[in-house]
This record gives sequence, structure tokens and C-alpha cells, in this order.
Amino acid sequence: MNRIINGLSVNTFGDEKNQPVIFVHGFPYDHTMWEEQINFLMDKYFCVAYDVRGLGASFVGDGQYTMEFFVDDLFSIISELKLKKPILCGLSMGGYIALRSVEKNQDLFSALILLDTRSEADDNTGKLKRAAGINQINREGLEKFVKAFVTFCFADEAPIEQEEMFNRTLQKSYKHNPVGVKGCIIAIMSRTDTTHFLQQIKIPTLVICGSFDKLTPPLVMRAMAEKIHGSEFAVVPRAGHMTPLENPANVNDLIGGFLKRKFGK
Repeated sequence: MNRIINGLSVNTFGDEKNQPVIFVHGFPYDHTMWEEQINFLMDKYFCVAYDVRGLGASFVGDGQYTMEFFVDDLFSIISELKLKKPILCGLSMGGYIALRSVEKNQDLFSALILLDTRSEADDNTGKLKRAAGINQINREGLEKFVKAFVTFCFADEAPIEQEEMFNRTLQKSYKHNPVGVKGCIIAIMSRTDTTHFLQQIKIPTLVICGSFDKLTPPLVMRAMAEKIHGSEFAVVPRAGHMTPLENPANVNDLIGGFLKRKFGK
């Protein structure tokens, strides 16, 4: 079922009486990147997947976004749908949103799943790369930027070995509004560092990383997981930064096992 909440395109799957799971996608993608995980969980969980503001079918507006704006968007979905203690699952940019949301109000959530993300804010080098991306979109258009960025997100073999999936993902990313894409880059640049908060996370946490992730490598994510007391850490083989798309069966097994241990189903 699709509905619009605060300008966001929000999709729900399964029985709303079940334990809710909120999926927050990465940049520059949309909620459909979670399709395999939703299909896997929707019989036992109430799955909620939305398009982050500026991407997919969500409202674009003026593109003046911040990470705090994105967090408020997530809270508005929880409030509108009356979700009780949802499990929060985010990848990359979705992980930034998830970490800041938990830092802001940990009591809202029952568990946290972080995929291919990091707690650190951008350093100066990172900020300059983000700024260069905005400049490239302004000068050369969206498609050239998206092709290079999305390709880098995947393991080197993926465009050939998983050609159909890769091309489908690429084509979806081409369709975003450039204003929304640039707005998301600004929001990512605006995020605060949540590293200091990791040791205060008390809810069950699963951290997942692709073995060939070039953006948030396993060593970086393992170090983050070690700061979260009692967290579980797993590396997904044959995957880069986009683990739910590159190796969905393995990601499903990891998430399913984690949820069964923590919630009994």
C-alpha cells in the first residue's frame, strides 16, 4: 500500500499488527532497493519502505535539505503510521539517518540494522568530493555523475555478472530530479558525527558490510561495530556497497537470523 506522509512516498507491506521494520535506502536510490528483503520478511513483519525526500516518488521542493530534516521525516512516518517500537534498517545514507535518529530518540526503536555505512561525518576531503559532485551535476547533468557514483558502489564484477540488476538500478537512478539529488548531497554533508554515541546504543544492533565495499570497507565497519556494546557484525561475500542488491540471499539470512534471535520469529 502506498500513501503520502509529509510529502514522502511511503510503502507498506504485510500485516500492520506485526512488528514493524522501517527500511531507509541509500543514495542515490529509492525504496525498491529493499525489494528482496521486504519479500523475505513481510509474512512475519510489517515492512515500511519510503523514498527519502528528493528521491523516487517523494516531494523534491527546493532541495535545501539537512540530515536533521531527514530525521524529522522519519519521525513523521513513525508518528503517522503509529508504529510501536519499529526495527530500523538503513544502508549508507539510510544508515546516517538511522544513527542520528537513534541518537535523538533511542527509545522509539526496538533494534537497529546498519548496512554499509559509517558513523563519522565527512572530513574536509569528503566534503570537497561532495561539492565536486554537485558541481558536476550543474555542469554536465545528472547522468554522468550517477553512472560513475553508482558503478563505484558495486563490486567490480557486478556490472558484468549481474548485468540486469545493475542496469535496472542505474536506470532508476537516472530518473531522479537533479535538484533532489543535489539536496541529498547537501544533507549528507550536513550530518553530524555520531561516533561518540555508539557506545550508548543499548538496543540490539546488527552491522553488515560487503566484502568488496570500497566506500565503507569491512575494517571501518568492524571498528564501528566494536564500539556498539553487544552488536553483531557480518561480512557479505561477493558484494560491494550495495549488499541487499548484490547478495540478497546472504543479507536475508543475516537479517532473518538476527531477528529470530532477538524477537523469536
